[in-house]
Amino acid sequence: MMDPQEPQAFGPLLRAHRHTADLTLEELSEHSGVSGRAIGDMERGHSRGPQPRTVAALAEALALSSEDTAALLAAARSGRRRQRPVAARPCELPSPVPDFTGREAEVDWLGRAIANPRLPRVSIVSGAPGLGKTALVLHAGERLTERFADGCLFLDLRGLDSEPLTPHEALGRLLRALGLRERDLPTETDERQALYRRLLKDQDVLVVLDNAAHEGQLRALLPGPGHGTVWVTSRRTLTGIEHARRLVLKPLPAAAATTLLGAILALRDDEPQDGSAAADPSALARIADLCGNLPLALRIAGNRLLSRPAWSARSLADRLGDEELRLGRLAAGDLRIRSAFQLSYEQLAKPTRRLFRRLALVPGPDFDAGLGSALTGLARGPVEEMLDELLELGLLSTTTADRMLFHDLIRLFARERLDEEESPQDRRAAETAMHSWLLHSAEAGGCCFQPEGPCSDPVFDTPRAAQAWLEAESANWLAALRTAAEDGRHTEVVRVAESMHWFSDRWMYWGHWHEVFGLSRAAAHALGDRALEAAHASYLAWAQYYCMNRPHEALAIAEEAIELAHLGGDRLQEAWAAFYAAAAAVGLRRLSAAIDLARRSAELFAAAGDREGRPQALLALAGAEYYQGEATAAVATLDTVIGLLTDPATAPATPHIVDFTMANALSQKAESLLALDRPDDAERAYSDARSLGTRLGVPMLQAIAALGQARALNALGDRERALATVREAIALAEAAGDTARKTEAVELLGNWTGTPAG
Repeated sequence: MMDPQEPQAFGPLLRAHRHTADLTLEELSEHSGVSGRAIGDMERGHSRGPQPRTVAALAEALALSSEDTAALLAAARSGRRRQRPVAARPCELPSPVPDFTGREAEVDWLGRAIANPRLPRVSIVSGAPGLGKTALVLHAGERLTERFADGCLFLDLRGLDSEPLTPHEALGRLLRALGLRERDLPTETDERQALYRRLLKDQDVLVVLDNAAHEGQLRALLPGPGHGTVWVTSRRTLTGIEHARRLVLKPLPAAAATTLLGAILALRDDEPQDGSAAADPSALARIADLCGNLPLALRIAGNRLLSRPAWSARSLADRLGDEELRLGRLAAGDLRIRSAFQLSYEQLAKPTRRLFRRLALVPGPDFDAGLGSALTGLARGPVEEMLDELLELGLLSTTTADRMLFHDLIRLFARERLDEEESPQDRRAAETAMHSWLLHSAEAGGCCFQPEGPCSDPVFDTPRAAQAWLEAESANWLAALRTAAEDGRHTEVVRVAESMHWFSDRWMYWGHWHEVFGLSRAAAHALGDRALEAAHASYLAWAQYYCMNRPHEALAIAEEAIELAHLGGDRLQEAWAAFYAAAAAVGLRRLSAAIDLARRSAELFAAAGDREGRPQALLALAGAEYYQGEATAAVATLDTVIGLLTDPATAPATPHIVDFTMANALSQKAESLLALDRPDDAERAYSDARSLGTRLGVPMLQAIAALGQARALNALGDRERALATVREAIALAEAAGDTARKTEAVELLGNWTGTPAG
């Protein structure tokens, strides 16, 4: 029992009671309603004489006896009598944001190294402006403060100022915070650094270094061996710092962003009424989305609502919906989202600023150095270095495919800089150069897959490289194609779309081929060339059937193509149009018409001596025969196709077209063999088709063959291999974007394993 007549120091007494109660600082804070930071200050002696109501709340939470409560109150009174005004300790950890929301995983990440001595003791938190890096470390510092027996220090390195804090000055401030008197500070930076590290070695202290400018500023402030822990925040990733843990902060998840807005609005004095900001979660979610879930933007938006009680969340959302005015409206007092971005922009050299501005012209969601070169006229090497600088400063981020993209608000800022700092003529010239480069590269990429081989001006070393570029830049070159169509550049539109004809088979489920070939058909019509329009109408029919699963539209367009080709006197285009009509008729199960169209197509191809088209027509014929219940006839037709593809006198000249057609023929043949109860032969044919798909790098062909192979293996009674193969088919269909085949494979797996699909 403690004697209330002989008061002890309040801090040690409070800590002893907390340990006796087996409570953490956070748990005592939760039970008493006193902030964790305030309790920590009391226990460390920074706050020696708390008010009676605070002591009473702590005593109740600790379940103290009346005698122990009296002793605690006496210690507090004694502390208030003995306190003298003293200067605040240098580098105190600032108060955290009271309504901090989310980031639980990030706080845990920061705390992990404290408990694990094998992890580096330097943790770097980086990311774009406005992500709340400082708020995160302050919140984590308060949460974890009791784990540092010698306290926490905070120093703003002023990394975005025109003159950031020098290492010499920063070391002086930290040494004073660690207890050195001014007169004892070494005059040389190296001596300060050695003393700083020696002090940190013996102290269990957290040092938060906020807003670091660069590695050179930071290195002198890092600890040597010992107990000291350092957290660093910076807009730069500081990749030159070795032996450090790194956390690149991202925008808040959507739910956490909406919660943060709600927490800010909870500061309103009045109770929320129907229609008010706090009572409209859908409007708050829309505001969060328009803010890109960026904490600084969310705080500004919340403060604007707080300062305008008459506004509803929906009215603010409507105001923010205007892209041209959004950045200007994300301002509250001296908080301005534009200012946060401007500080980083001012760190850039002039050529890098120009690249940053012009990247706002990119129509798609992401880009790489090639587009940057087209926009600036600079070589790829210097552009890559500039992009690294933009990534380092957090003005760009990377996708999973290692391409770059803007945060939505930073893209708006870049567009503002472009409009204000470059003339309309310069902007148009940059955009024109970008579109020209995109369409030229797209045409060259498509040409890599044509029977006649690559274009005369090769851009890509291999078809695989061409396919990777066409897929990665699809949103950008499609936007350039739309612009060309709007500008009436009909010949260019037709030329680019024509180059894509054979490539489109390899990436069937992109989702935009009907638009590409719709634009090119309209362009061909505008040029008044019936045969050309027939060709592109055929491509459009293919896209409607195979890509969009619209057989009725496909058949109607293909029949128009047949008529156009006939009127234009182009028998080869008539053959292609008949083939597409036959394929659509098979899909509609109009099998007699399909057989007639396929045979007509094959005859026209044979008469024209076309090696690529005739096997396609026979594939359509075999499909119609299969669905008529004539699997034996279908196998015979497919053997004819395989013979054409393997005979040098009749095979297409381009190896990848031979392989692609062969893969389809083998899969179709295997399907017919399964119908004839020949699973052994079917499994071998599917396996061969799958190997060809793998060699071509086309997941769609692999998925078709893998799904069929799984069925064949199941029919053979090899359940283990069948299950493994159908799982592979699911993954391949997902990679191809073939949702229908993926659904089929998932259902099959569920049937075989007795588990619900999905």
